[in-house]
Amino acid sequence: MTTHFITAEINLQENPVKLNKEIETRLEQSGKPLRWAVTKVDREQQTATVEAVVTRES
Repeated sequence: MTTHFITAEINLQENPVKLNKEIETRLEQSGKPLRWAVTKVDREQQTATVEAVVTRES
């Protein structure tokens, strides 16, 4: 098992519950998320930058 630091750009959703699901779905494409945080919001582009630590099987 290895850990990786990743960043992802997520389109903002009107509903916070949908945003949370979108972030988790996007991160799971890269591995199992250990922790994540929204680190930047671009209001003009309607995107959020998420930084995460994920694990992957070797």
